[in-house]
Amino acid sequence: MSRLLTSTKAGAANPDQMTKTIGYYVAFVALGLINASLGPTLPGLAERTHTQIGEIGFLFTARSFGYLIGSLIGGRLYDRVPGHRVMGLMLIAVTIMMGIAPLVPLLWLLTLALLALGVAEGAVDVGGNTLLVWVHREKVGPFMNGLHFFFGVGAFLSPIIVAQAMLRGGGILAAYWALGLLVLPIGLWLLRLPSPAVQTTNVDDPSNGRVNHLLVVLIGLFFFLYAGAEIGFGGWIFTYALKTNLADEAMAAYLNAGFWGAFTLGRLLAIPIATRLRPRAILSIDLIGGLVSVGLILLGANSLLLTWLGTLGFGLALASTFPTTLSFAERRMTITGQVTSWFFVGASLGAMFWPWLMGQLFEAIAPIAMMITIAGVLMAAFAVFLVLMSFSKATKPIAGA
Repeated sequence: MSRLLTSTKAGAANPDQMTKTIGYYVAFVALGLINASLGPTLPGLAERTHTQIGEIGFLFTARSFGYLIGSLIGGRLYDRVPGHRVMGLMLIAVTIMMGIAPLVPLLWLLTLALLALGVAEGAVDVGGNTLLVWVHREKVGPFMNGLHFFFGVGAFLSPIIVAQAMLRGGGILAAYWALGLLVLPIGLWLLRLPSPAVQTTNVDDPSNGRVNHLLVVLIGLFFFLYAGAEIGFGGWIFTYALKTNLADEAMAAYLNAGFWGAFTLGRLLAIPIATRLRPRAILSIDLIGGLVSVGLILLGANSLLLTWLGTLGFGLALASTFPTTLSFAERRMTITGQVTSWFFVGASLGAMFWPWLMGQLFEAIAPIAMMITIAGVLMAAFAVFLVLMSFSKATKPIAGA
């Protein structure tokens, strides 16, 4: 992994860049730990608040709405305030919310806690992606995939920590507190780390020529669809396996961990691939692979084996989509905190709407409706991607491609 931090075909990182990059990578491990914790704890939270699965699914909406707010606020803050100060304080806020959430017995109070957690997560997510671009500029591609690989590491470990807490009798309280305490030292370290210089390009200056607002909207729409598919799958696969009687609680948690494990492996593999293939080729492979994987699950609706294969394939296929789309955008416009925040608005809206819709269909129709919805969302994302390909051209050299 040190090779990733020190050199790629795209160029070498100096010690200051390495230190900052490590800081973002560790922060994204923490972000992954927290982000993947809701899915496997959803039944426990429903039991604690005495609500049905369809009702508790609203937590995805609240958290994603918080993510949207955090993305908007964060984008402006990173253009005006030292970035590490913002990231550090937001990670400390994550620790506090993870301590509070499992103690709340009322759904509306839990919704507020998840909303606040989403605000902090959104600000951290925008910060890591924006600051990494400022540190590495046009050579960011492999480093961006590395950043999201470490998110996958945290997301893979999260369901395992939750499963172990449940097996040992600690329940969701022990799981949430353990995850929250793992985040705290990372926030404190970032507060002490010097921040990179702010990129000051004015994205609203029409004479700039390097930011196309229609392109920002299209990429935001793509993120709306992609994030809905990823968050919906990762958030509901645990409950899907339980409600279809394919697995017990422990096996469902490991299936959830398997998804994030494949997701993590996919992002690791994407690091060298990003130095050799253009973003458009990677995105094409990702979307086709995701559709094939969901097709496997639909084909084997009563088969745990095919569900495992489809789950692993889905995680592997879509792993590099988010960072590759950011690299795709970086080659076509100047990336500032404000531009990144609009991308995250699209992703947050998708993560807010699609998992909620899946929850409604899950209970009103059948669990398989969730998978059908994901397949439809991916098809729509592929259509938007084709429009993007015909609409835009790269304006910067592509390292390693």
